[in-house]
Amino acid sequence: MSTTGLEQDLEGILGALANLCADAGDARAVAILAMGKPRIEQTSSDNWNGGQYGYTIYLEVPQTLYYQLEGKQTDLETTLMEKSHEITRLYDRESIDAFVITTELVHDPQWREKAKAWVSGQGVTNQGRARSDNIAPRMCDGLLFRSQPEIHLYKAFKSLGVSFAPLPVFIRGGETYRRIEPDFVVLKDGVVMIVEVDGDTVHRETPLDAHNRTTMLAHEGAHVERVNANECDTPQKATACAQKLLGVLQKLKTNH
Repeated sequence: MSTTGLEQDLEGILGALANLCADAGDARAVAILAMGKPRIEQTSSDNWNGGQYGYTIYLEVPQTLYYQLEGKQTDLETTLMEKSHEITRLYDRESIDAFVITTELVHDPQWREKAKAWVSGQGVTNQGRARSDNIAPRMCDGLLFRSQPEIHLYKAFKSLGVSFAPLPVFIRGGETYRRIEPDFVVLKDGVVMIVEVDGDTVHRETPLDAHNRTTMLAHEGAHVERVNANECDTPQKATACAQKLLGVLQKLKTNH
């Protein structure tokens, strides 16, 4: 069979879907589209109106991302299917039958040894698995991150020898239960700094929402610093950003 319009335009369709999902603030769907390895197959056909063909789009996503979906794969598949209708009306005889989100198959000859190590407790972490509305699809050194700028900043902090935690989980119990996962917590000379990298994901947050999310820790004495993702979108800029943040920490220590 010759290549069809949907097959030829698959990347453009997925890009348009990502934009629609971003406009709706659906970070999970955008992460799936951006990180998934796409494959398209014809899955139906009939003779109506000169021939109609249906296709299924398969998206294989990294395991670290798939596990964060928390059983919401079907909801995401439905969302992508509904939004695709706004795009595929361009194709007279072709349509999308379904989206299927699956975990990628990793061909690792050492998987048995790694599985045994995990069962014994090695490599277990309480690092944030990320809120389901703002998942962390990237991994570096076995840790999860939401974006490449965060990874650059992580490496910069690491190279400077500062004590810090990337994407940790903080919980406040009681009647006003809260769970937050700040991008970084940095500790130096008795001062605790929360670092949030803004503009690095499609999760849209108003300044008030961003303030309220970190208030729990700010009220306990932590200092909150917000940096823009474009301040650490390269290793060099991330190093400069980390040094600037350490300078802030030093001033805070001096003023205490």
